Amino acid sequence: MEASPPPSDEEISPPKNINNPLELNLGAAGALLLGENELRLSQDSGTAPGTARIVEETQDPGCCGLGRKGHGQLPNTILYYDILWAELRDFVLTISYAQRIRKTATLHTLVISIPAASVSEASEFIERLIDRAYNSSSFKSQPRKRIKVLINPHGGRGRAAKIYSKHIEPFFKAAACQIEVEHTTHHKHGEEIAQRLNIEDFDVVACCSGDGLPHEVFNGLAKQKYPRRALRKLAVCQLPCGSGNGMSWNLNGTDDPALAALTVVKGVRMPMDLVSVTQGNTRTLSFLSQAVGIIAECDLGTEDLRWMGDTRFTIGYVKRLMTKTIWPVDVAIGTAISETNEIKRAYHHVHSEISKRPDTIPDVSLTLLSEDDSANDLPTLRFGSINDALPDTWLMKPYPNLGNFYAGNMAYMTANSNVFPTSLPADGLMDLICVNGDISRRRAMQLADATGSGALIDSADVKYQKIVGYRIVPRQKDGYISIDGERIPFGGFQAEVHHGLGTVLGKVGGIYMAKGPSSVE
Repeated sequence: MEASPPPSDEEISPPKNINNPLELNLGAAGALLLGENELRLSQDSGTAPGTARIVEETQDPGCCGLGRKGHGQLPNTILYYDILWAELRDFVLTISYAQRIRKTATLHTLVISIPAASVSEASEFIERLIDRAYNSSSFKSQPRKRIKVLINPHGGRGRAAKIYSKHIEPFFKAAACQIEVEHTTHHKHGEEIAQRLNIEDFDVVACCSGDGLPHEVFNGLAKQKYPRRALRKLAVCQLPCGSGNGMSWNLNGTDDPALAALTVVKGVRMPMDLVSVTQGNTRTLSFLSQAVGIIAECDLGTEDLRWMGDTRFTIGYVKRLMTKTIWPVDVAIGTAISETNEIKRAYHHVHSEISKRPDTIPDVSLTLLSEDDSANDLPTLRFGSINDALPDTWLMKPYPNLGNFYAGNMAYMTANSNVFPTSLPADGLMDLICVNGDISRRRAMQLADATGSGALIDSADVKYQKIVGYRIVPRQKDGYISIDGERIPFGGFQAEVHHGLGTVLGKVGGIYMAKGPSSVE
């Protein structure tokens, strides 16, 4: 069975279930037609005086976020996925849409003057157009989302606010979203904001940042009076404005802010597993990864190189690779699937079912409701905490030559690091890789090369497992532990996964935008 690549824009954009196209007749100016997959424009070059007129306006973000409008060439078709909003005001129909080109997106508007006799027909046409732009059997998204925008002013090398105003906000406004913006001012400010947020006022919390701010938001929602309800009600998403944009790569399929904004506007709500990490008396939620060893060192030990973006991780890896450092630990793992081909089969089955029947992805508000969900508290720890006795089915083993202990809840960790290719948003399992620290430098470099293609799972030097939880206890006194890129004290901790506890927006429901594993051998 061949690996399934992520769906292309063409595959996910057009709805599939629209019949009986509706035509808005513009007289001598031509017509607008609702086709199966797209809005079609038919314009008569010989427009008579007093009849409808179609004008294309292109918005250029320009300098400092100040938009400029200019006339452009009329498109023949516009995919429904790209249509943001439409409205009729004072006999003028405006249709806002995105044009995706060269790994980014630009904002455009059709301005159409409507004859008085066609106003009623135009109103009906708009209603049907918006319905097709946001709903079909293969694609369901909420229009006019209410978005709480959090901006980390230090993200994107200090450019997050400018990135938002220039590349993101125009798309939200064009889609008639309701927006409330707040800038974070200090560490864990995002957690404080999320904790006090009135969840009835918003549908989405959009983080203009790296992966640190979504981590804070999930943990802030977990501290609300009714945390489980808050985590189900509000979809958390990332708009890439940081040095680590793993969440955006997995859910938006890009680190381009404009394309990510389009994905949020058209995003599909879906459940996502979250992981409880306990250390001492502290319980923290993790959405991305937990790491001990070389990856944690590369992430947290290169903070002084943050200005370099993703390149800092590569430099940190090579530097530490030369010393062949090991991190002795004791570890106990709750393994669910240990055989590589079985892991691949499970992934390909889910991917195949979703690809064939995307309409089977249920709304998050109706799915994964356990018997005790009405309590609205965080789920009970099935395996206890780090302070409790080890679960009976877990066996603590020494690992004296650990090089990398890396547990992931998503596929991409950075733009070119598809570390966990079999990761799924809500399978109730974490992916775990363990690598010895005393393998040769040549083989270690080969592993680094394999991350880009998602081939780590096939390496003989990697132990790849699907797990429900683990406990790890470092033997040395000093080092780094990374939870979603955030540092916690160096010491023993325990982790377990919670099935579908969080909510996110994705380009495709039920899977990440990452290339899956190779075929089953």
